[in-house]
Amino acid sequence: MMRSRVLLLLACAATTTVAAAAARSGDQLPDLGNPVDAIITRGDEYRIGLTVMRQLREQGEILEDPEISEYLQALGSRIAAQASDDGQRFTFFLVRDPSINAFALPGGFIGVNQGLLLATKNESELASVLAHEIAHVTQRHIARSIRAASRQSLATTAMVIAGILLGAAGGGDAAQAAIAVAQGSAAQQQINYTRSNESEADRIGIGFLAGAGFDPNAMPAFFETIGRRAGLAGQNIPEFILSHPVTANRIAESRDRARDYPVPKAKPEISYQLARERTRVLTAPSDTDLRTYYDGEVATGHDGIGDRYGEALAELGHGEAGDAVAILFDLHQRQQGSPMIAAALGQAQMAAGATDAALATFTTALRLSPRNVPLTVRYAEALMRAGRAREAHAVLLDLFNVVPPTPEQIRLTALAASAAGDTGDAYYYMSEYHIASGNLPLSIQQLELALAAPNLTSVQRQRFQARMDEVREALERERKKNRG
Repeated sequence: MMRSRVLLLLACAATTTVAAAAARSGDQLPDLGNPVDAIITRGDEYRIGLTVMRQLREQGEILEDPEISEYLQALGSRIAAQASDDGQRFTFFLVRDPSINAFALPGGFIGVNQGLLLATKNESELASVLAHEIAHVTQRHIARSIRAASRQSLATTAMVIAGILLGAAGGGDAAQAAIAVAQGSAAQQQINYTRSNESEADRIGIGFLAGAGFDPNAMPAFFETIGRRAGLAGQNIPEFILSHPVTANRIAESRDRARDYPVPKAKPEISYQLARERTRVLTAPSDTDLRTYYDGEVATGHDGIGDRYGEALAELGHGEAGDAVAILFDLHQRQQGSPMIAAALGQAQMAAGATDAALATFTTALRLSPRNVPLTVRYAEALMRAGRAREAHAVLLDLFNVVPPTPEQIRLTALAASAAGDTGDAYYYMSEYHIASGNLPLSIQQLELALAAPNLTSVQRQRFQARMDEVREALERERKKNRG
């Protein structure tokens, strides 16, 4: 379902871009410089990806968790650093979907389903999937697919758009039929093109993987693991296989390529283990008691740091804050350099009513990991609960003046400003939240409220007005572009 919704959104954005490009240049598109840029620029790709991200957020499909987001971004950035520096930005995020899959959107947005993260056995396997998706972005496979589609008739493009519109109007089966008919005429060409893209992403991705210090054998190993999950006679086929077809030849080729790279020495994978178990707990159905699961893991000898961390989160989720503190305190003593464990311990101590101990845990951990995003966010939340909203506001501003915040983190800053009585700043940050989410009209409304707030300083008024002018200009440019 998730991939279907993503593809539908991409189809709409892609076909609109193709039709607009064709209208600008007649039936013959210019082929100057990079032929892909004649259809869709990198700026266009980023805007399309941002639009899809906004849709996913509005549907609640993205897991907005600072710890998991920070881990995926750090892991993905480590791999993406192996690509040539062409200014490409990457954003990695976790999707609330139990199916085993990952996908790349235009503009460097890479989604990892919770099911895929939980299906990996080690960090190198997870890294191999990210490397593959990063290669899709660096090779601009989506833009090249749009270019290939533009060579087909505009009638096909129109039918796809019509199918999407039928679906929006409640057409149901009629919409699906229209899309199926439109896509069917070019199905074989797209299948062949996709296979070529997958092969290229494997070849380039495994180089990224090895260059980042991961085991290159993880890529074929994960292909084999997922292949075995397919079962007999095509039953229960993971979505990863449907969108990334795995064949014996593909596994053999990736294994052959892996032999060209050295195998690094095994290293502790504490952050990976914590992120995987955190994902397991946060995405579990509300009627599931994972304490039973972790009891079983411990009984069978699986009592590593990740398992104990997951157990503590499960205890905390069921109101047993004292038990969670006991487990996390022990882990913190063993892994004092782990911001994720320290953040969870501080949260558990706050839930247990030990406010002073919690704040001390956060401040000590932040001395070891200054401006760590999850730690700072959790510290600010604790300060707000302790009635110290002004300090929380200052802590968040100090962080986000250095580290670009996510939309949810901007929203937290707005809440802290509001709780601290800084009404103008609260509206201002809510306007920034809407900008980050891609909603410029709502941003303008919040800035108008900010300018109307009482007791503004001259600096605040100038800042708010300057931002208002920028957003209005951006909105007007967007409207002109849409009309064009």
